Amino acid sequence: MKIFTIGFTKTTAENFFGRIKKSGTRKIIDVRLNNVSQLAGFAKRDDLKYFSNKICGVGYQHSPKLAPTKDILDTYKKQKGSWTEYEEKFLDLMAKRRIEDVDRRSLDGACLLCSEDTPHHCHRRLVAEYLKTNWGDIDIVHL
Repeated sequence: MKIFTIGFTKTTAENFFGRIKKSGTRKIIDVRLNNVSQLAGFAKRDDLKYFSNKICGVGYQHSPKLAPTKDILDTYKKQKGSWTEYEEKFLDLMAKRRIEDVDRRSLDGACLLCSEDTPHHCHRRLVAEYLKTNWGDIDIVHL
């Protein structure tokens, strides 16, 4: 099983969709809490759904169950909370939500999308790693 991850900031639409297309991703799963912000540029929900299909031939799905809560996100971003605290709270939230109960087949070949340009301090990486811990055999590829 393979799960991809990608962020859309600090890149062009050409580079972003090129990486998606080249990877063999089957579907983009948007794991952002807010996917309609004007700051998202080409990655606003409706635009992303259109472009991912027209440019890459892949589906799009918004999955807020795989996103942090507003409180967790605001504490980290707006109140300058620590990454360690954010990570602990989000891992606990995923466990409470039992995200590992999602149909594995729906995520095979999918690409988890978030805004951060790298996966190091991004919840998309935490989602992929949490699933790998719970499911086992997953190849995680950060695009």
